[in-house]
Amino acid sequence: MYRVAIDTGGTFTDFVFHDVDTGAMHFWKTLSTPDEPEQAVLRGLMHLEGALGVTLGDVSQILLATTVATNAILERKGRRTGLLTTRGFRDVLLIGRQKRYDTYDLYMDKPRPLVARRDIREVDERVAFDGRVVQRLDTAGAEAAIRRMLDDGIESIAVSLMHAYANPAHEQAIGEHIQSLAPGLPMSLSSEVSPKFREYERTSTTVANAYIKPLVDRYLDGLAGVFRDRGFGGELHIMQSNGGLITTELASRFPIHIVESGPSAGVLMCGEVGRAERFEHVLTFDMGGTTAKVGAIDGGEPAITPTFEVDGINLRRYSGLPLNISAIELIEIGAGGGSIAATDMGLIRVGPESAGAAPGPICYGNGGTRPTITDANLVLGYIDPERFAGGTMRLDVAAAEAGLREHIAAPLGLTVREAAWGVHAVANANMERAMRSMSMERGRDPRKYAMVAFGGAGPMHATRLGRALGVPRVIVPWGAGVGSAIGLLEAEQRFTVSLTNIQTLTPQATAGIAAIYRDLEGRLQRELVRGELEHVVAWQRFAFLRYKGQGYELKIDLPAGAITGDYAAALMETFHHSYGETYGYSQPEEAIEAADWYLTAVLARPPVSAVTGDAAASAGATSAAGETPPAEVPTPGEPVTRPVYFPEYEDTIDCPVLDRYALAPGATFAGPAIVLERESTTVVLPGDRAEVNPARHLIIHLGGPT
Repeated sequence: MYRVAIDTGGTFTDFVFHDVDTGAMHFWKTLSTPDEPEQAVLRGLMHLEGALGVTLGDVSQILLATTVATNAILERKGRRTGLLTTRGFRDVLLIGRQKRYDTYDLYMDKPRPLVARRDIREVDERVAFDGRVVQRLDTAGAEAAIRRMLDDGIESIAVSLMHAYANPAHEQAIGEHIQSLAPGLPMSLSSEVSPKFREYERTSTTVANAYIKPLVDRYLDGLAGVFRDRGFGGELHIMQSNGGLITTELASRFPIHIVESGPSAGVLMCGEVGRAERFEHVLTFDMGGTTAKVGAIDGGEPAITPTFEVDGINLRRYSGLPLNISAIELIEIGAGGGSIAATDMGLIRVGPESAGAAPGPICYGNGGTRPTITDANLVLGYIDPERFAGGTMRLDVAAAEAGLREHIAAPLGLTVREAAWGVHAVANANMERAMRSMSMERGRDPRKYAMVAFGGAGPMHATRLGRALGVPRVIVPWGAGVGSAIGLLEAEQRFTVSLTNIQTLTPQATAGIAAIYRDLEGRLQRELVRGELEHVVAWQRFAFLRYKGQGYELKIDLPAGAITGDYAAALMETFHHSYGETYGYSQPEEAIEAADWYLTAVLARPPVSAVTGDAAASAGATSAAGETPPAEVPTPGEPVTRPVYFPEYEDTIDCPVLDRYALAPGATFAGPAIVLERESTTVVLPGDRAEVNPARHLIIHLGGPT
């Protein structure tokens, strides 16, 4: 039995081919094709078939993570979307919230909605917060509004009516009209996508779902065609933002759930590595070709947030588009290897604009003309120009130097090397800011955390970031360059539904809670049947509670088992305890109010999970032996060096270059050193000490022994 994990990123598409019988994992990385993502996938599959002599007919499962939904929102490349809403609420998306993400910025811009105001239509209807129908739906007016949208060329329709979470009847009626007038036209109802209170967030989520739905449908259909044509007849699952896998059918209906697909898979990999190495608290650092992502794992589990924002500004809360979906907590910034460097008022600026896969950095030789972080790292000596991506790409050092000279060095009066280091340092500063936001600003002491670094460029910058934060050690896992694809192999199939039901909790509320979860379980069962999912092995409940009168809630995990007896009283006690742990005090005399209720179905895992521990070492050795890149690699005993710049020496030095595949478990070495592998490069700084553990993960002790 074989499994294939594919992570489609903005710059590279990563593959892991997992032989379940032997435990071996074969890695591969190829440039993405943003306009036709399936072409990069096809190219990678052809490599795997040629290298291993296995066809997709031999594969039982394909696991997919993608940034196609995220990039469509960030780059505003979704389809033209119309919004139908209650009369009088046309400007909900434009008004947003009262909160300002920058109090003193007089020129602050609000997040730009995904739907133009001219494409928002109003209908006469009104439902109260408790579900009572105050004004019946004007069906003739709704039909006329839909016809006008169709005449205007709208390609997808979002419907978000006032308090539809409490009574979806009017939205369902409008949905039936859309189906009859334009069969097959993509549509999204807020009562299905986000049946929760707070109109702005609910409407924003529904519009985003509608905006990306046609694009995601086309993407998934294209991939399904590629897989089918090559003989694949197994299961295809896609990573969600919350770290669970769903079917393509559910992903097509609710594409908003896969917005943070790829980054979430990487965090799962970090969690598995942290647990294997007995680190309960881990900071995750993923730097690819387009962006850098940081996350956190506490108590061995990723931090989950009930809402998050996309397209934010300067890491400021409330500066982005809010999405009402649960997701692994991440901060994402435009600091990938392809992030473009420029000058701005006498200073170096890096990102957020990226050269992506096309044209890519200057050194790729694909038409790029502006310097990037990758160009700077190449000039500094951190990247081997002959063995990049396992020798499948040859990088042009002279072109990178010329680009840095023209765009950075000459305008600022610097040498090319100073310009390259400036780009590298500014990128580090940007990522350090994000890491501080994820750690210190959220109550996490980085001195008590290990950092797991992955992605094509993550291990190249991780040790500098770790030193700046005071992290004692950095772990570069085996296969770090395709870490998100490896994380897919660890994921469970899961699907979550939620609803808003605001009520004051009392010890007598058990029957009401049971009724809520009967409703949620019925909805979830219907979705599972529609997605042809079965074999639920666990139900997970959680809710968001607050003291009455507060504006925001605290996530509380609810006990499993029957909802009977003193269930409500136990839930109230749990809330008081959790509130005290979170804020340092609790108010047992105050009434507790529940707002949002969630239910998750966890399905049976694949029969074999990704390889870890001692098994990973043997699998890695097998994999490495079968993946020798085209360029020559050094063998143990052959000292290989190249000029590398470290500011600690104020000049370039002849730095040892080590082949990661030749480093056996138990090997130790001191920095400075460059550790080379096909999909990534690790920089070990002067004064650091590194060791290879039994699972072949590279453990770097920052600043020497700890």
